[in-house]
Amino acid sequence: MRALCYHGVNDLRVETVKDPEILRPGDAIVRVRMSSVCGSDLHLIGGYVPTMQRGDILGHEFLGEIVETGADVKRLSRGDRVIVCSLIGCGHCDYCKRDLWSLCDNSNPNHAMMDALLGDTIAGVFGYSHMTGGYAGSHAEYVRVPYADHNAFKVPEGIPDESAVFASDALPTGFMGADLCNIKPGDVVAVWGCGGVGQMAIRSAYVLGASRVIAIDRYPERLRLAREKGGAEVLNYEEVHVNEALREMTAGRGPDACIDAVGMEADSTGITDVYDRVKQSLRVQLDRPAVLRQAIHACRKGGTVAVMGVYFGLIDKFPMGVLMNKALTLRSGQQHGQRYVPRLFELIERGEIDPSYLLTHRLSLEEGPRGYKVFKSKEEACMRVVFSP
Repeated sequence: MRALCYHGVNDLRVETVKDPEILRPGDAIVRVRMSSVCGSDLHLIGGYVPTMQRGDILGHEFLGEIVETGADVKRLSRGDRVIVCSLIGCGHCDYCKRDLWSLCDNSNPNHAMMDALLGDTIAGVFGYSHMTGGYAGSHAEYVRVPYADHNAFKVPEGIPDESAVFASDALPTGFMGADLCNIKPGDVVAVWGCGGVGQMAIRSAYVLGASRVIAIDRYPERLRLAREKGGAEVLNYEEVHVNEALREMTAGRGPDACIDAVGMEADSTGITDVYDRVKQSLRVQLDRPAVLRQAIHACRKGGTVAVMGVYFGLIDKFPMGVLMNKALTLRSGQQHGQRYVPRLFELIERGEIDPSYLLTHRLSLEEGPRGYKVFKSKEEACMRVVFSP
């Protein structure tokens, strides 16, 4: 089969690789119909995530058709149209039973690597380095899905592919960001980052009861979509002082909750941006935490900061004193997609959320390297590129 493979920093190639096979009775083989890029992929391509190897197949957000199942698969049949959660849960460990699927104890066979980096393991992830299991990703014609009964979800007949594909990752990640904020009716929520996850966090915050959502970014097209599709008020951080603007917009209090939908490669302005970039380029720190700092400073006393952007290492200049003295709650995590997908399908069917507008570029798999170039540089008003093998 053909697949989009990693060969080094900013070096992607479409190659012919071996077809996946059923390895365990709980496996299924999915023929990929749509596979989306994701902002977290850029951390891999940029060399900020360790344990990537040449030839690794990228991609973790996808929709397809079941073509083969193992003997123990009961919920799925050949021909089913499914989305697959990007983080893999076994369905049996204590964390999966608690609906904390991204913390699965059993799906990451290389957990020792993650233990060494973070002190504990998270779930396996499709196409996301060997420390998260070394699983082949979805930018390919076929993909093996472990624990298929727990990770693949049949798509309701009335939901088109263009909406359903984002229920694999972008939508549940954004929804979980809003859910972690414990939103009360009338709350004001600020969202940093108007990419796919940020857009879904904006819409989800309204679904969960927010009265106002304020979106922060610098790209005019993304801010326009946040305003027109999400209903957010918008701030361009290159044109205003974000924290001062947020105070002014909230009668001096600050937002009730803040969502970091950017993560480890956050852009900012001024000397702190230079400081973070120098330290990251020297690998003194892996992450640029500008957004996290802003969110902690901006949030009202007693509020909540939810972190959905990916972080992997140590960060500097963390405002712990602000966090503690303002009595903030800090919540975070990789998305527990299996918890949210059934509810998200219902919201899509009712028209309360429609993520299809995230799809701005649909390309063939052979155009994969160009697709990531357009996505990374945000050319052509690109929000998400979806490959159709």
